[in-house]
Amino acid sequence: MSTESIPRITPLSPPYAPDIEAQLRKWMPPGTAIEPLALFRTLALHDDLFSRMRPLGAGILGHGRLPPRDREIVILRTCARANAEYEWGIHAVLQAPEVGLTPGQIDATVGNPDHPAWSPNDTTLIRLVDEIHDTATISDTLWPDLTSHYRDDQILELITTTGWYRLLSTVINTARLDHETWARRFPA
Repeated sequence: MSTESIPRITPLSPPYAPDIEAQLRKWMPPGTAIEPLALFRTLALHDDLFSRMRPLGAGILGHGRLPPRDREIVILRTCARANAEYEWGIHAVLQAPEVGLTPGQIDATVGNPDHPAWSPNDTTLIRLVDEIHDTATISDTLWPDLTSHYRDDQILELITTTGWYRLLSTVINTARLDHETWARRFPA
C-alpha cells in the first residue's frame, strides 16, 4: 500500500458523542440509510468548525438560486479539476442523476471542456470552473456569457459554489480520504 492511499486524518468512528451524532445526521439527507460520509466524520474532528460549515453547504445544495442541474455541473467540474474523485463520485451517484445529468454528461465533467455532451450554456459553466480553478477569477471574455444567462446573485452563487467545493476538495485530497464503497470513480 502506498503512502498516498493511507488516510492522513482518520475520520471519527462510531460510537459518536451525542452532539456529534446529531450534527452528522444533519449533514446527511433525511431518512438516508447511508452511514455518515467519511468527509463529514473527518470534519467532525473539529466540532466548532464542523457546525459552522454546515449552513453554507446546506444552503448551496438545498436553498440556492441556481437551477439544480447547473449547480451540479459546477460541483462535478470543480471536483474533477481538483482531482477530488471522492466528492465527484458521491455527486455522480446521488445528486447528478436526480437533476437530469446523463451518465455521459457526468463523465464529461472530467474531460474536455468542449465535449459534445454540453450545450452552449453548459460549456459556459465548465469554462467558469476552469477559469476560477486556473486563475481565481473570471475573464472579461467569459463575463458577458455569464451575464447573458445569470443574474448577479446567481453569478455570486456560482463563484461561491466553486470555492466551496474547491475547499472540500482540498480537505479530501490533503486528508487522503478513502472512497465511499458505493461512490463512482472517475471514468477511464
